[in-house]
Amino acid sequence: MGAVLAIALKDLRQRLRDRSALVLGIVAPLAVAWLVSAAFGGIQTFRMDVAVVDRDGGPVAAAFTSFLRSPDLTELLTVHDVGAEPQARADVDGGRLDAAFVIPEGFSAGVTSPAAETSASPLTVLGSVDSSVATQVARSLATSFTAHLDAVRLSVGTALDAGAPASQTARLAAAAAALEPPEVVVPQSAGTAPISTISYYAPAMGIFFMLFAIGFGARGYFLERSTGTMERLMAAPVRPGAVMLGKSLATFAYGVVSLSTVAVFTSLVFGADWGPPLAVAALVVALSLVLVGLTALVIGASRSERQAEGLASILTFGLVLLGGNFVFISAAPRLLRSLSLATPNGWALRAFTDLAGGAAWTAVVTPVAVLLAWAVLAGGVGLLLQRRTALP
Repeated sequence: MGAVLAIALKDLRQRLRDRSALVLGIVAPLAVAWLVSAAFGGIQTFRMDVAVVDRDGGPVAAAFTSFLRSPDLTELLTVHDVGAEPQARADVDGGRLDAAFVIPEGFSAGVTSPAAETSASPLTVLGSVDSSVATQVARSLATSFTAHLDAVRLSVGTALDAGAPASQTARLAAAAAALEPPEVVVPQSAGTAPISTISYYAPAMGIFFMLFAIGFGARGYFLERSTGTMERLMAAPVRPGAVMLGKSLATFAYGVVSLSTVAVFTSLVFGADWGPPLAVAALVVALSLVLVGLTALVIGASRSERQAEGLASILTFGLVLLGGNFVFISAAPRLLRSLSLATPNGWALRAFTDLAGGAAWTAVVTPVAVLLAWAVLAGGVGLLLQRRTALP
């Protein structure tokens, strides 16, 4: 056991002297996770500055403004009153407003007077190509309000056709407007919560840069072979299995330290939620074992340092592209979501996402089992392949 620890410590010292290992293992994932979170974090706090140009001044126009300022929309909209349409257009074009609503003259009369039904002036939405999402939201709000108006007008028209006196038009319209819709959307908790951008990209980037250790480990192995270090180790009173076990232990320790540091730092500094510590620790250990297995696989499948670097790069980027490290896997196409479950990092990200969303620790049982299977399979295949490149 002493020889195993000595070899592991030697490899770790060599890796720590290499600044690129520290940058890729700790600094880079922290920086990239923060940058990606800052770039996409605004999606979770989407707000719009909109203006209302009321050229009508009637009760329906006032009802529309009240609708925009209703409690249901206070977290989405900040409503400003603008006196003229040209000013609203200039503010939208200049980016000072996300959208604007222009209520034309005669809008209220066109709604409340059945005789003016065909001449009702339209409600205009002003938007910009630079704020396409805000424009779509503004159109949806305008459509929702006008659809409600159409429903009220249909109800009043039906009542009048059925014999209700025309003098009761205003009362009938008020009664129809006060009716509750037959179907409503009621938010209900599903037992989990949405996760923040940093809570997704912190583990995603930590896993991504952790996988670069595959290249470090494989390159170090072939470098020691070319310099004769491996021959001297084999000539020493040390079993070949102890040499490989020591190198595997160094790779495992590097993986644990790298991902654990990212988890602690992003939790304390950026507020990332990784989930219960014990469940996270189980995933970190399982991922580090996968790292060992994949390193053995690359070494076994390579004949030289150059081949090992190439295979490690292909394997690393192939896994992160399929596993969803660069995009929210829940928003990815169905094919990519299915392919992500063919990768160890895809399973790990699914587990981290479930934990950050409030799932119980049992959510990691299946992912950890899959990760351990990946470690055994990759490591076993790597050892079988390595027999062809083993030293005599």
